[in-house]
Order: sequence, then structure tokens, then C-alpha cells
Amino acid sequence: QVQLVESGGGLVQPGGSLRLSCAASGFMFSSYITGWYRQAPGKERELVAAVSSAGGSGNYADSVKGRFTISRDNDRNMVYLQMSSLKPDDTAVYYCNAQRLGVRFWGQGTQVTVSS
Repeated sequence: QVQLVESGGGLVQPGGSLRLSCAASGFMFSSYITGWYRQAPGKERELVAAVSSAGGSGNYADSVKGRFTISRDNDRNMVYLQMSSLKPDDTAVYYCNAQRLGVRFWGQGTQVTVSS
């Protein structure tokens, strides 16, 4: 069955870094746009970064530009989010997403907490 499994979340101090990973299975990963979304308490889920099926530089929310980098490995069915210069406002549950032609898959989410 389709699975997106995130890992790499945790507690980090402001200014620190984390790398999130998402392992995909059960569908033609290399044909799907992949992205990372996040949802903070009391807020709507928002797009953080996305990358095309072939990879490349990605697109980013203004709030994370220059600090976060999305990448993917189609040979391993993996997508990553490298996060640096983390701020308390980055605290949220981060979700991996894959989408193609109106079909969307979601992971279960991983908590990222930025706090001193």
C-alpha cells in the first residue's frame, strides 16, 4: 500500500539545524511532485517547500527561503528537507506530501520543536 514515512524531527535550539527524511513506497514515486508542509498549533497546514518529479532547486515559502533546502533521491524513493537557522516560529508538525494529477498522499507527520 501507499506509504510516506517521515523521520528526523525533534527538539532543537534556535539557530540549530535538522534534516527531515521521508521514505516513499507503494506508488511510482519518480512521477510525483513531492513537498513538505507544516502545521503549527491553531494554524492551517502550509506549504514549506516542493520539488518537481525530476528534482531541481525547488520552490519555497518566503518564510523559509535561504534557510531550508528540499531534495529528493528517485533511486531511493526519498525526499529530504534540510533545515538550518531554525527559529521558534518553525515549530510545527511537518508532513511529507506527494501529488500528481489531483492525487495526493500524506505521511503521518513528524514534530519539530525549536526552543531553548
